[in-house]
Amino acid sequence: MQGKMKALTGFISVVLALPLAGETQTTGISLVQSKGDSIVSVPMQIVVLLTVLTILPAVVMSVTPFLRITVVLHFLRQALGTQTTPSNQVLIGLSLFLTVLIMQPVLTDIYHAGWEPLENGTSSWQKAFDDGSQPLKTFLTRFVREKDVHLFLDISHTPPPRKPADLSLTVLVPAYILSELKASFQIGVVLFLPFLVIDLLVASVTHAIGMMQLPPVMLSAPFKILLFVLVDGWNLIVGSLLRSFYST
Repeated sequence: MQGKMKALTGFISVVLALPLAGETQTTGISLVQSKGDSIVSVPMQIVVLLTVLTILPAVVMSVTPFLRITVVLHFLRQALGTQTTPSNQVLIGLSLFLTVLIMQPVLTDIYHAGWEPLENGTSSWQKAFDDGSQPLKTFLTRFVREKDVHLFLDISHTPPPRKPADLSLTVLVPAYILSELKASFQIGVVLFLPFLVIDLLVASVTHAIGMMQLPPVMLSAPFKILLFVLVDGWNLIVGSLLRSFYST
């Protein structure tokens, strides 16, 4: 048993020593032991990496078009009255792929402006973060409302900047979330209106003829689905959502 433990310990030591034994690096950034003040220690790098991975889902859901798309698709499903069809997995998957399609140019700019110089060793972490956040700030300022920006500037007691590019992410991100929630709810109300008319018509007809055996919602559901299919609703909704981000 002791022989197996020694062999396992030796194997782990060799594996951990491999990244430090090579003389060349392919990525330019690795978890290396700190030799001075300019390099972050290995435990701190691991803590930073785990922190980034922890908040990454929240960033994807809040600071991208994923927020507007998921809320609008949820309103659409509620308006159709199909309960859990399409399922949450399908809606989230569709929202994620649409988000990647919209954010691809922004992510490319972030990579070239921030990560690439850091990977080549020509930029520090602070400068790489500042340069890499500029494309994201440009994207957020296109959809943020001035009223929401002023709200968080007043709350944080931050003086208004001279230009939108000088806004910090601590102000832009919550302002963008509020602006996207407002826009998505406005789109949701517009989606509800035609289906609400169908519900009212069916309810009026069923009450007029005295048919109380079935709730009007169950009778109107096939008509709403038929109307949605006839007008090619998925193409219209997805196309309108994509154009709302590209045309702004």
